Amino acid sequence: MENIKVVAFDCDGVLFDTKKANMAYYNQVLNHFDLPAMTKEQFAFTQMYTVDQSFAYLFEDKTTLEDAQTFRKNMSYIPFLKFMEIEPYLKPLLEKLRPAFKTAIATNRTDTMDRVLIEHGLTEFFDLVVTASDVKRPKPHPEPLVKILEHFGLKPRQMIYIGDSELDESAAKSAGVVMVAFKNKFLSADFHIDSLKELEGILFL
Repeated sequence: MENIKVVAFDCDGVLFDTKKANMAYYNQVLNHFDLPAMTKEQFAFTQMYTVDQSFAYLFEDKTTLEDAQTFRKNMSYIPFLKFMEIEPYLKPLLEKLRPAFKTAIATNRTDTMDRVLIEHGLTEFFDLVVTASDVKRPKPHPEPLVKILEHFGLKPRQMIYIGDSELDESAAKSAGVVMVAFKNKFLSADFHIDSLKELEGILFL
């Protein structure tokens, strides 16, 4: 791993356990429109895809979808931040990675990512953050990862990406970067870990 220059992370499910936060967020919108709470299948979808894709999935009626999008754009995400649980050992790991490595985020979050980092005191730990708003084609397309490679002027195998979903797997494979599967043994990856601390054994061999 001596050629690795950048360590990039997905957000939901890697940096944070966001299940409670995302469940509360989407269910509040559904409740506003007198719709039932999310099913397991709907929730699984929203955990991976962008907010626009998730809303299109949850609201099949075009008129209701437009109203729901308007509602959510005027709804603050701040009340849901308290439900986010930062991954154990994240901050110590980030402190140890820098300055030896550049650090980045590639996430399908859109307009909430900045607030999440500010609220958890993580802004200073990342050199680059790429959200779904920063690309034309979010994950599973490799564009977010390619954008990071281009920003730092790197070859694909000089970057390692930590993700937990099939979308992360597809993006990493298409971009040609080193893939680390986080808490998901079913993904095809170069490495599998269950704790961020295990990254040290990969990066500091």
